[in-house]
This record gives sequence, C-alpha cells and structure tokens, in this order.
Amino acid sequence: MRNKDSPEFEISSLLETVFQKYGYDFRQYSQAHIRRRISIRMAMSGLVDISQMQSKILNDKIFAANFLQDLSITVTEMFRDSGFYKSLRENVIPILKTYPFIKIWHAGCSTGEEAYSMAIIMQEEGLYDRTTIYATDFNQQALNQAKEGIFPNAMIKEYTTNYQLSGGIESFSNYYRSNYDNVIMNQSLKKNIVWANHNLVTDSVFAEVNLVLCRNVLIYFDLNLQNKVQNIFYNSLINGGVLCLGSKESIRFTDLHDKYTELDKKQRIFKKKY
Repeated sequence: MRNKDSPEFEISSLLETVFQKYGYDFRQYSQAHIRRRISIRMAMSGLVDISQMQSKILNDKIFAANFLQDLSITVTEMFRDSGFYKSLRENVIPILKTYPFIKIWHAGCSTGEEAYSMAIIMQEEGLYDRTTIYATDFNQQALNQAKEGIFPNAMIKEYTTNYQLSGGIESFSNYYRSNYDNVIMNQSLKKNIVWANHNLVTDSVFAEVNLVLCRNVLIYFDLNLQNKVQNIFYNSLINGGVLCLGSKESIRFTDLHDKYTELDKKQRIFKKKY
C-alpha cells in the first residue's frame, strides 16, 4: 500500500482529481511523462507542492485547462521522420491501391501536420478522391488548430526538406499559400479529412479502417494502457489492414504480437493477418 505522503500517492491523487472533475483520464500514462509535466507547471506557477497544485486544479479552471494542455502530446511536424513516409509510399500504398475505397485513422493527430502529410501522399498517388482520413485527438484546442491548417512560415524550410526526403514528387509549395508569417494548407487537402474528438484512454473503436497511424503516442502510456489501445487498433483494422507505429513503439510485448506480419521492422509497420 502506498504511503499517503509519498510522491507516487500525491500524483495518483492529483490524476484522480483531474479524472473526477474534468473527465480526462491520465491515470495510466507513463509516470515519467506525468512527473515531467507536473514539475514544469509547478515551476511556472510558483507552486511549492503537489497538494497545492491539486487545490488549484479544483478551483481554477484556467489553471486546470493549462495543465490539461501540458499533459497532451503535441510534438509533431509535416512528414515527421521522412524515412517512415518513404517506407509508407513503398510498402503500404501498393496495398491501399487494391481497395475501391480507403479509410485511414490517424489516432492522436495533434495539430494535424501528419494528417496533411498523409493527404498529400494520397493525392500524389492518385488515391485521395477515394480516401477518407479520420484524424482524431482528445485535445480540442489542437484539433481546432488542425482544422484551420495554418502553420508558421518559419517551419516550411524544414517541412520542405522532410517532404523531399520522403519521396515527394511535386514542389512542396504547391500545397500551401503564404499569408504573412504563416502558411495555409490548400482546401483540396482538407476536403477528405474528418477531424473528430476521440480519447484513446476512455473511448473504444472509432471506425473500421484500412490503415491506422498512431506514431509516438503510446510511449507516453504505461504497459497496460498500451495493450488496451493496441486492441482498439487491432479491432479497428480490416483483415489485411496496416498498422503504423512510431520508431520507439512495438507490438512485441502486447497480446497481439503474433496477429500481424511485419512489413518494415525499422519503421514499425505491420499488416494484420487474415
């Protein structure tokens, strides 16, 4: 039994408060991730201990909203890890081309850069008109930003390099227009993206799909939660469907490790067995 004065108990109590008060469940997130976020927010706010922070979360809605933002994972970029997108073009697109209609679930889409990256690839491969991309996240603020498709001009050089290294066949500038310090993604990329609020921790299967992408999200979950979410993905995929994980994630230690064949070991791309 945990000591009520221990940091572990205090963190557990704080996360229980967040769940009971606001309905967001971070109780099975990685302890290391939670500790980092709590420490940063405490330092920024001048709080001296976790119990003081818990009281502020209960009584200060603005503080609570900021803390929920802290716990959300919003690290992303266009064509992030270009080697993954190169492998996707080579190993996954040929499979998708065999379907008359294609449904893709991008789970944990954050601010949308990688969903737009997927839309660009599908457009270049002549598949976008028969594709629906479901881009989901529990962070409504991130989803709102994603829907707008407005990104800082300062990032475009990096995004362009990523795109080129991923095997892009056009000029990346064809996909956006500049507007002062920002760029706005083309409407043609937005037309088949469905943005939706979905929480991998508390919600179930989102849709039956041909492809699931969830990259660099599961590393923030503990092993039990990872296993639960992996089952959601497995039950979402049609037979022969493809699962794409981040380079630091795997199905090796889940209940499903023998339910897939490996398409790319390095990039963690798997095909669901028939």
